[in-house]
Amino acid sequence: MNKVGVARLSVLSNTVLVIFKLVVGLYINSVSVLSEAIHSGLDLVAAMIALFAVSRSGKPPDAEHQYGHGKIENVSGVIEAILIFVASIWIIREAVIKLITGAQVEAPMWGLIVMGFSAVANWVVSSLLMKTARETDSVALEADALHLRTDVYTSLGVAGGLLLLWVTGIHLFDPLIAIGVALLIIKAAYDLTAKAFFPLLDASLPVEEEEHIKEIILAFGSHFVSFHKMRTRKAGPQRFIDLHLVVPQYQNISASHDVCDAIEREIKEQYPGAQVLIHVEPCRIGDDCLQCRERDHCEISEKNAKEKGIHTS
Repeated sequence: MNKVGVARLSVLSNTVLVIFKLVVGLYINSVSVLSEAIHSGLDLVAAMIALFAVSRSGKPPDAEHQYGHGKIENVSGVIEAILIFVASIWIIREAVIKLITGAQVEAPMWGLIVMGFSAVANWVVSSLLMKTARETDSVALEADALHLRTDVYTSLGVAGGLLLLWVTGIHLFDPLIAIGVALLIIKAAYDLTAKAFFPLLDASLPVEEEEHIKEIILAFGSHFVSFHKMRTRKAGPQRFIDLHLVVPQYQNISASHDVCDAIEREIKEQYPGAQVLIHVEPCRIGDDCLQCRERDHCEISEKNAKEKGIHTS
């Protein structure tokens, strides 16, 4: 299933769960079940935002967005995180009111049923979302998957609270579990904010990715002198890499171009969708190359110069 298809499935499943939880929560007067209904309501909004984001982020660059539309996925992730924070505050408020007023939960068995159904449904859908997110490097789908995976754990927590309430008759378990749900949601929102927001500031790729890219470049080390000024950033699933490649000063343009093409192909093979820009510059004898620092001449430059009929001394 492609990105758009799995995003549509998330919207459909969340719609069903919101209705189911809301009806049961109102029927049994359970703040923890109603908090889960609100949680799923935000998951629905998040799923709709994710659907919009993934359907737009894959569009090719145009005159107005010459670097593509990848960052729309990061924007959607930040919006989803804000919605989660708002929901958490609302859940805690309602739970505190229940603690003060001591409202009673009726027919907790219905709550157990809806929570069990929700946990199973969200586990299946979140697993599919996460699988697709990793295959397509989609921040929006990963955010949606994290929402639903959190919903799995919170649904199980609510179910546990309702079970304790049913067995012991202590109704305080209901609002206390609701507060626990809210705290878990806040943690998920914090993690999502960090992941989605910082790429909007053109933060560098993760250290391990940068090191891997450097290894790819160095694999072609016999065809250039050195490289420097490497910069990286990410926009949604798209990576942008630019660097300066130092080549022997007498190497012809065609040969340098071939080296750059080979490096670009290898990086794009490892990171599909990456945009690579390489600026070629000639070496400075005695400075760039270790061989030049150790000797009073450059064998590479002399070889190229001899082929071109140029005298270097």
